[in-house]
Amino acid sequence: MDNTVLVLNGPNLNLLGKRQPEIYGRATLHDVEDLCRVTAAEFGLSVECRQSNAEHVLIDAIHEFRVGCAGIVINAGAYTHTSVAILDALNACEVPVIQCHISNVHRREEFRHHSYISKAATAVMAGFGIQGYALAIRHLAHLRAGKA
Repeated sequence: MDNTVLVLNGPNLNLLGKRQPEIYGRATLHDVEDLCRVTAAEFGLSVECRQSNAEHVLIDAIHEFRVGCAGIVINAGAYTHTSVAILDALNACEVPVIQCHISNVHRREEFRHHSYISKAATAVMAGFGIQGYALAIRHLAHLRAGKA
């Protein structure tokens, strides 16, 4: 099994640190990616970070990593609440999938309370800020080691 974790970020996450910092904080996507790399290295894992505002690009990345990697950490952004296509791609995965949200979506607008992709997720993180990504990678490492 490959030691790579795919960290996949969806629409508008390229604006982290600039867009609604009162909700998402001041950390940038680069900060998230650095945190993921450092955390993964603690467990002998590597990280492939990708971000796109285009649904089909996210789906293509899921297809590419759906078999053989250590797992997928996905923050699908607004596609969480709208994309059956991403759900279908995640349902084809043979690796663990951790859904991650920086904010607590359940404290926000009603439409954010529903997630299509949770149905395919091994676990869901919400409201931990960018530390949710580190927690997700730690969980994947524990699953891989048979400790979870």
